[in-house]
Amino acid sequence: MLTIMMNSIVRAGGLVLLGFVLAAPPAVSAQTTKPNQAKGAAEQKPATVKKPSAGPFHAKLAAVDKNGKTITVGKRTFQITSETKLNKAGKAATLDDAVVGEEVSGYVKPNDEGKLVATKVNLGPKADTTNTNIDKKKKP
Repeated sequence: MLTIMMNSIVRAGGLVLLGFVLAAPPAVSAQTTKPNQAKGAAEQKPATVKKPSAGPFHAKLAAVDKNGKTITVGKRTFQITSETKLNKAGKAATLDDAVVGEEVSGYVKPNDEGKLVATKVNLGPKADTTNTNIDKKKKP
C-alpha cells in the first residue's frame, strides 16, 4: 500500500514538473521577444535625408559664386572643380562666362563628402549642332 502511494506521489510530482517545463519556454521566449521588438524599433532609422545621386540637370542659373566656385541651378548648388568641363556655345568657357538667368545644363555626381560636383556644365542654350549625316541620307 505504501508503494502504491509513493508511486502516485512520484507520478503527480513528475506531472507537475513536466507542466512547469512545458509552460516555462513560452514565457521566457515571450519575454525575450518583447525586448528584441523594442530594440528593433529603436534601431530603425527615422526618415533619412535623401542622399544626392549622380545625374543630369537642366534649368536656369540662379547664382554664381566665383570665390566659392559654386553655381546654383534652381534650388540645388553644385561645386565647380578643376575637373569640371565648362562650355558655352560649344566652346570652352570659365565661370566668368556664366550669366545668372541663362539656361544651363550638365551632369553632376556626389563627392566623398556628399556634395554634388559638376562634371560638365553647358552655359546658355544648347549649341546648334546640325548633323550633316542626316542631310546626306535624305537626298534622292
